[in-house]
Amino acid sequence: MVFKFLKYLQPAHYFSLTRQDHTSVFPVIKALPIYIKNQLKPYPYYKSRQAQEYDLSWQALQKGYIGTAKPYEAFESLPLFDEYCFARRYFSRFWVLYVFLVRICSFKNPVKEFKAFYSSRATKRSKYLNSPISYPDWNVFDSGLVKEQPKVSVIIPTLNRYAYLKDVLHDLELQDYLNFEVLVVDQSTPFKGDFYDNFKINLTIIQQDEKALWLARNSAIQRAKGDYLLFFDDDSRVEADWITMHLKCLDFFKASISSGISISQVGSEVPAHYSFFRVSDQLDTGNVLIKKDVFETIGLYDRQFEKQRMGDGEFGLRAYLHGFLNISNPYAQRLHLKVGQGGLRELGSWDGFRPKSLLAPRPIPSVLYFYRRYFGNKQARWALLRTVPLSIVPYRFKKNKVYTVFGILLSILILPLVCIQVYRSWKFSSEKLLQGPLIDTLNDA
Repeated sequence: MVFKFLKYLQPAHYFSLTRQDHTSVFPVIKALPIYIKNQLKPYPYYKSRQAQEYDLSWQALQKGYIGTAKPYEAFESLPLFDEYCFARRYFSRFWVLYVFLVRICSFKNPVKEFKAFYSSRATKRSKYLNSPISYPDWNVFDSGLVKEQPKVSVIIPTLNRYAYLKDVLHDLELQDYLNFEVLVVDQSTPFKGDFYDNFKINLTIIQQDEKALWLARNSAIQRAKGDYLLFFDDDSRVEADWITMHLKCLDFFKASISSGISISQVGSEVPAHYSFFRVSDQLDTGNVLIKKDVFETIGLYDRQFEKQRMGDGEFGLRAYLHGFLNISNPYAQRLHLKVGQGGLRELGSWDGFRPKSLLAPRPIPSVLYFYRRYFGNKQARWALLRTVPLSIVPYRFKKNKVYTVFGILLSILILPLVCIQVYRSWKFSSEKLLQGPLIDTLNDA
């Protein structure tokens, strides 16, 4: 990790892992072009020069640097003061205090910890996201890929959402890009075949009796005729240039994956990191365009996540580890309605950390399977400590600081119950790990 404290703050993050070629995603600051360096703001109060350079590298990536500069292959240990400075620059005071308490409880030298924690207190929170790296050529870029009109396969699993699927298909009828097919994997009961009769698009309906999301997507991938696969949810709305913007992004950055952004409400505030291009640290199968050769290289979706969570996150990490470039694309936006019925809500919990019943596993076992498989048991435990106390609070209150503190206090009071929930999740994830991934290859029988 570029800074050691990230193991507490982001214990299961894509960029904490090196890729298969043993490189990180963080660019060596000396290898960056001058015009990129000029958009970064050095922090002169670190004790070590190495921390200053690591900070700039972190900053470049977070602000949207996308390029071919030489990446770091390893990171040196930094003074404790510098670690606390970094945490204060990029995370809230709550999380800096969290790191301090975790390290004290981990039997680190309390005198050294307090000295570094206290002496770094004047460090101000960076506003780096207010000045992302710009790509002025985007607006005038005439995409050769869009002109070539390659076939795109839009894949939509659906389950008992015909009322919303109607609008989804209507939005696709209005697309300004014309060479695409739509594969709908319909798991609804009852199945309504005549629903699809009057749509004016190239539509293939796959009726699937088993209610299984990842099976649905994998089946559609096997049937898809396009070289580009665009995954979409059945409760979303998009603009007429949606497909065009995805293809243009791949062409502009020479990328393999364009991860569109998702907005939950019309007029809602767009998160700062959603507003500009950057190397994506997530993959959302409700709005993502993926070149078919990614699947040919790394296989399909892992069915260990069936009826659970994080199957798309696992695929995104697998693609990252294999060196495929995934771009967060602010111009390929969808409105995600998150309707209260149908879809994943009928297959299991929509939220991976908040169980529906008192003794249900927390988090859902597939989440721990993902953490443990890629990050190891130690980092999985840090991830549990980072996420489980917050999951006591209902999802709608997750950004409320008062409720966050309440959730942590409540988790202490109900610690025996939470321990049972976590133990069950760990046990079930162990069974998944023992069985291993269920990843088919493209065009396997």
